[in-house]
Amino acid sequence: MRVLVLGGRGNFGARIVRALAGEPEMEVLVGGRPDLALDAPNFARNLAALKPSLVIHCVGPFQGQDYRVALASLAAGAHYLDLADGRDFVAGFSTAVDEAAKRAGKLALTGVSTLPALSSAVVDHLRVGFSALHAIDCVIAPGQHAPRGEATLAAVMSYAGRPFTVWNEGAWREVHGWRGLEWREVHPLVPRLSAYCDVPDLELFPQRYDGVKRVVFRAALEIAIQHRGLAMLAWLRQWGLPLPIEKLARPMECAAQLLDRLGSGNGAMNVVLEAQGQDGRARKVRWHVHAPNNHGPEIPCMAAILLARKLARGELSATGAAPCMGWLSLDEFAPQFAKWNMTTGVTELETR
Repeated sequence: MRVLVLGGRGNFGARIVRALAGEPEMEVLVGGRPDLALDAPNFARNLAALKPSLVIHCVGPFQGQDYRVALASLAAGAHYLDLADGRDFVAGFSTAVDEAAKRAGKLALTGVSTLPALSSAVVDHLRVGFSALHAIDCVIAPGQHAPRGEATLAAVMSYAGRPFTVWNEGAWREVHGWRGLEWREVHPLVPRLSAYCDVPDLELFPQRYDGVKRVVFRAALEIAIQHRGLAMLAWLRQWGLPLPIEKLARPMECAAQLLDRLGSGNGAMNVVLEAQGQDGRARKVRWHVHAPNNHGPEIPCMAAILLARKLARGELSATGAAPCMGWLSLDEFAPQFAKWNMTTGVTELETR
């Protein structure tokens, strides 16, 4: 199978290329500028000329992107995966791409990354045995030393200070990106300052999990002063100052590097479910993954690696377009976690 990785020299794409390059059933091509730049006038023609069997799209930020890469990939006769984290992009993907994917007889999945591919696998795994699911609370805490990537920074800052809705107490309520500062426990790390982030799960999970009353996602940076600085920029934008924060990704990366000596390479992700057990009692369970030694950026790449291998082995026959939920089980991620010395666990927490 010929695999074309767009953005294959970037923070995440390079990791996917490295992982797939040694697979005997795959030929891996790295796509980038100038001919395969997303804004290249002959992008679709150049992509088709490579005759890929699978296209993995890693060129962020996805906030504000259209679906030309997915449609061009399908028109070229290739399956399509992307690492999109843009809420609107992922939520609108099926409507925009499904017909083309079915017509081509190919599979197109979006959000093939930490969210929602891994996060939904965690929720699906934990909710077994519950009679009702009430709340999903997720927090990601990256290590300060882990490579950040300019596109990733631009993506997370694009909604800083901007309003978006979260599902809370069974209704849509407005919050603002990187606001709502709150100290959170992030097992097994020390508590960190966290803030609201706009991610696909906020849109998808209330639809996927019937009866859930609250879906929350927060990010928790390791250095509190850095987090407060971003929150201040978000506050200024929220109150009307037209700050192009996403265009400050490069200088903010330079500023973050000055703080690296205060941080570490330890990152973690926690998913907490509040639910009702089969016996009618309230339950609260937490799943965590701890990523040491700057290995946190491997996590967003795992789902794409696993699905590419499945496609190469002919294990996926479905066609159509959808967000990546239910395509991988949590158990399938386990060898990837072990490869990078990451530890995971599930803990029963006290309910109030």
